[in-house]
Amino acid sequence: MKPGQPSPPTDRRTSAAFWVTGVANALAAEQLDAPELFRDSGLDITMLGDPDARFPTEQVSLLWELAVARSGNPAVGLIGAGGAKPGYFGVVAYPLMSAPDLLGILHRIVRYIAIVSDAAIVSLHKHGDSYRLALVLNAGSRSVPHERFAFDLLQFLSFCRWVTGIDLNPVGVELSHRGDSSAVFEAAFGCRPRFGAAENAILFSCANVNRPLPTAHPRLSAVHDRIATEQLERVSGSQFTPRARAEIVRCLHDGAPTRAAIARALAVSERTLHRRLNEEGTSFQRLVDDTRRELAENYLARRDLSAAEVAYLLGFKDQGSFFRATQRWFSMTPQNYRLRAASAAE
Repeated sequence: MKPGQPSPPTDRRTSAAFWVTGVANALAAEQLDAPELFRDSGLDITMLGDPDARFPTEQVSLLWELAVARSGNPAVGLIGAGGAKPGYFGVVAYPLMSAPDLLGILHRIVRYIAIVSDAAIVSLHKHGDSYRLALVLNAGSRSVPHERFAFDLLQFLSFCRWVTGIDLNPVGVELSHRGDSSAVFEAAFGCRPRFGAAENAILFSCANVNRPLPTAHPRLSAVHDRIATEQLERVSGSQFTPRARAEIVRCLHDGAPTRAAIARALAVSERTLHRRLNEEGTSFQRLVDDTRRELAENYLARRDLSAAEVAYLLGFKDQGSFFRATQRWFSMTPQNYRLRAASAAE
């Protein structure tokens, strides 16, 4: 490796070129030198024109780090994210557009997010009188800049605004970082975000999510869903494990997910769930454990979440169970893991 070049990625997860094209255009819109940023991040900007190309997610996070450092702007990317185009969603744009309503779009974002990035986990929950779409990004050894979370959420929102044809404003936006430019974020999202939140999320009113889409098309929707499902299978090698993983994340807030509940959510029998996971080299219990461990790495690296909150987010019934799991995963207590993560970040 030549001096000055970024280290090669240690994580195999990737983001699609069509999504990263949106990032490049957003950075260029703020007068940043996108080709230089790509080069210094170890990314080949000429690959953006390849619809099948994918970029290592660690390098995408490095791209954001460099953009923030060179712009000095903690809200970098928001201007460009406000003009999201269907092309930034690739094949996923089609099932989103032909969905019956906004709720259908949100469910399809959850279902097909691995096509956009297999480093992302998106979950959707009914939250009182609203629906809450939460985003987690697992970026391997490199921490994820908060600007990347804000950009991704605003891209989702901008696409929904474009499809609905209305000035769609969420009823809430939650960002995990401590905000210092709230006016910029409020102008972009259409509401004042709550900074320092437990997760990065956007909330839509029930009235808005049930609004019929002008682009809805029941017959085309089935075709588009089939095409997106086939693409999901090609990207992940198999469509089943990512789908099961997404359902596990969705259920964690309600406690440890059961095999029966996940099978029901996937519309298969428990026997089929067992067989499909086994064919892909895993098991239900291992998948639950691996998903919790990956989320724990993300949550424990954040200083704004207490151990009790992390235990709740991971679906543990008590802190003792979470403590034992952390010992098993990392050979140390949650507190010691946090100290190590904080030291590594300095």
